[in-house]
Amino acid sequence: MTFESGSPREFTLSSSQKMIGGVCGGIAEYFGWDVNVVRLATVAGAILTGGTVVLIYLAALMLVPRRP
Repeated sequence: MTFESGSPREFTLSSSQKMIGGVCGGIAEYFGWDVNVVRLATVAGAILTGGTVVLIYLAALMLVPRRP
């Protein structure tokens, strides 16, 4: 994605909007969405997919860098 400056932003875990690991907060900050909507979508996805979203969340928690 490119933005006003023309350079891409880095996707990182959120340090201010975290409850468990900051993945949902990082997604919300990156796209400019409300963090509660992302959290509800994550919980709904985890229930509807039988836990696949939980595995994706854990993978993102391990692979996505934290903010310095």
